Amino acid sequence: MSAGGRVRIVIAVGAIAAAGWCGIGCLITSPTVAWAAVSAEEPPASDQPVESPTPTPTTEPEPEPTDEPVPTEEPAPTTPPATEAPATETPPAPTETPSEAPVLEPVPPAVLDDDESPWSWIIAALVLLASAAVLFAIRRPGTTDETTETGPVTAGVLTPGGLPAGNAPPPAVTLAAMETAGEAMIDAGYSVTTVHAALHDIATVNGAPATEIIVFPTALIVSSRGVEELSTGAVSSGHSKLTLSQIDALNRTIEAARSGAIDPATTKRRIRKLRGQPLPFSPVQRVVAYALLSAGLSVLLGASWTGAAVATVLGLFAGTAQLLSARASRDYQALVTVAIAFVVSIAVFLLIRVGLDPGVLPALIAPLVTLLPGSLLTTGVIELTTGQMMAGGGRLAAGTMQLVLLAVGIIGAAALVGVPRIDFTTASQPIGPIAPWIAVAVFGVGIVVYNCGRRDSILWILLVLYSAYGAQVIGDVFFGGVLSAFVGALVMTPVAVLVARQRTGPPAVVSFLPAFWLLVPGAIGLVGVATLLGGDQAGTSTLVTTASTMVAIALGILAGSAITGRLRSSPGPLL
Repeated sequence: MSAGGRVRIVIAVGAIAAAGWCGIGCLITSPTVAWAAVSAEEPPASDQPVESPTPTPTTEPEPEPTDEPVPTEEPAPTTPPATEAPATETPPAPTETPSEAPVLEPVPPAVLDDDESPWSWIIAALVLLASAAVLFAIRRPGTTDETTETGPVTAGVLTPGGLPAGNAPPPAVTLAAMETAGEAMIDAGYSVTTVHAALHDIATVNGAPATEIIVFPTALIVSSRGVEELSTGAVSSGHSKLTLSQIDALNRTIEAARSGAIDPATTKRRIRKLRGQPLPFSPVQRVVAYALLSAGLSVLLGASWTGAAVATVLGLFAGTAQLLSARASRDYQALVTVAIAFVVSIAVFLLIRVGLDPGVLPALIAPLVTLLPGSLLTTGVIELTTGQMMAGGGRLAAGTMQLVLLAVGIIGAAALVGVPRIDFTTASQPIGPIAPWIAVAVFGVGIVVYNCGRRDSILWILLVLYSAYGAQVIGDVFFGGVLSAFVGALVMTPVAVLVARQRTGPPAVVSFLPAFWLLVPGAIGLVGVATLLGGDQAGTSTLVTTASTMVAIALGILAGSAITGRLRSSPGPLL
């Protein structure tokens, strides 16, 4: 064999070896590409007896006419290193697969990112300093007029120590008052731990410390024990929600009842009265307020000017639909939820197909904010952490079903419009760093008006919201997204307690409700559920983030509740 033939054989062998090592590298680094290559080569495998012999003869005869250009084709010297290079890359090949594990590593905090603008951190620090100054100024509790807040003291009132001034009320009267109070507290969204603690205090202060109480998210069983009689009552609750102003009045009544300031008959009468009190805002004002809170939340979620406008218009629709369907039977509330999510999603997806960029996440989530079960999920986690397994599990199941209903409406709209894949992203051109801080005020005012809170409680609720949002921004700088929710909840808890001690301040549970929507654990969960239902397995990581965020908020509230225990007028959890 001639020297030229041997050189050609060496070149061919080197090319085959290089191609083989490239194929192995593709198999190692990209399994999906390798699978596609194997599947693409499967059909020719059956025809290979016919076609494979032909390419090999045709490729080798081509170099034969060139005798001298062989030295110019100096890939030959490079082919031996090519055969040795894979040998050196074989050790890193096993380490390539573990190197994919860093995908699960937490994202570094924003303080380590040089591209992140520091303006949001500076504004957050200034807001927290201003909040601290206000809290220092109101650190002393406001004076409350017992006559105006709890009404005139009637005969048969109990002393604060729990001993009856006259005769103790009959067990049946105490039982009826406890049933009424427990039903109203469940309707207000209190945790079963808080309801149990309040009813136990009412029973003790009325001379029935041996009363047994069993609380569920939708039911209440009370067994009141007297000297020689046993009275047991069961109540089905959770059918009607209370507004913020009703929760405010209920909290003041419960605090007076558990301290002995009013007797059981007065407690029952006042709770029935507050259920029928007129709403402080008209339906038109509430719908406009819903549009405002939708616009504010969209800015907090990263919307552009277009996205904020879209969220405002869709908020008008969602607010109107919820007010019109408020008196519908509970059997049809699931259909209402799906229908609202379906219409809102169709509008957003059609705008995207037209070419607008409202941002799917802010324009879609913000109009559905009050349908998100953020407070329900967080309360369920708090109940689980405090040992209430049945109540906590039930609330988590109900919150998850609410997310599924919303996700079904979103997925159905995407299928109808023809969106192949739902990409929950923010707008490409969000509004500047000052806008979110203005949006917090817009969101807070909208929440209070739509949920019919007291007018004089708006400023106090804004103080709690700014404290929570500022702490969350600072927490995100140093700890990342999940732990920022813990920092926000930890800071807002003592603020809510100090606010609740003021004469016009709302109870802590009233301040917490808007804060739950601001921290948006339900929004993250909706993104995860909708992504999974859409066929994308990436939604699993979003659901893990949701669970972590809810646990972080719950732990932050519990830690803040423990820290501020001495500032509160009553023991037990805040929610």
